[in-house]
Amino acid sequence: MKYNKDVSSSRRKNRRTHLTASSHERRLIMTAPLSKDLKGKHDCMTLPIRKDDEVQIIRGAHKGAEGKVVAVHRKKWVVHIDRVTRDKVNGATVHIGVHPSNVTITSIKMDKDRRAMIERRAKGWRKLKADREAAKSSS
Repeated sequence: MKYNKDVSSSRRKNRRTHLTASSHERRLIMTAPLSKDLKGKHDCMTLPIRKDDEVQIIRGAHKGAEGKVVAVHRKKWVVHIDRVTRDKVNGATVHIGVHPSNVTITSIKMDKDRRAMIERRAKGWRKLKADREAAKSSS
C-alpha cells in the first residue's frame, strides 16, 4: 500500500533517483550500522561512513576482516579498507571496494560536526523510545 502520494513507487524512477544521486545525497545513502556497543553508547543506529572510521566487514567474501577506512568513493558506492586488498598480476596491490551496508562501524572518528549529528539523531531516537514506553504503560 502506498502511503505518500508524492513519492513514486515505480521501480524505474526509484532506480534513476538512486543512481543519479548527487554527492551530498550519496553521503547520506552510504551509511553503515554501528556496532552493538556504539549503539548503546550513542543511542544512534547508523552513521554516514567516512575516512578514518574503523569498521568490520559482516557480509561477503571478506567477512570478518577489520580495518580503517582509507577512502570513500561516492561515485562508485564503495569504501576501501586498509587491510582488504588483492594482488594484481603485475604484482601491485589494490584495495577491494566494499559497499557500506556490508560493514559495521566499530570505532568512530569524532569531530564537532559528527558529535552534533550523533546528538541530533540520538535526540530523536530517545524521543521515540519514550513515546513507546508511554504507549506501553497506558495500555
